[in-house]
Amino acid sequence: MADIYNIHIHNRQKGTNYTVKVPSDRYILQAAENQTAELPFACRNGACTTCAVRVLAGELEQNEAMGLSPDLRDQGYALLCVSYPRSDLEVETQDEDEVYELQFGRYFGKGKVRFGIPIEDD
Repeated sequence: MADIYNIHIHNRQKGTNYTVKVPSDRYILQAAENQTAELPFACRNGACTTCAVRVLAGELEQNEAMGLSPDLRDQGYALLCVSYPRSDLEVETQDEDEVYELQFGRYFGKGKVRFGIPIEDD
């Protein structure tokens, strides 16, 4: 039987707040939508940053978040579409362009991108 956690979500873009109950075996975005929360999303498979949030309190698991670098994960960012709650959570949505810039901006305009793949500094 799955544990159920309270997830507090602040949607910065719309100025709305939601509190939803999410089982530990369900994706947060899907469960929140089923409880009438209106949140940003696009791909629903962890490949983009549209549903990115900053975790303010609590823990989650996001092993499938391929669209988010390990560095940003360590800084407290998560993708709700592929995140499972591991405790009660407080999160706030982020601007997709802001997260994209944090993740990839250091590469563009510096000659480190070929064919769309960032090349690590040696």
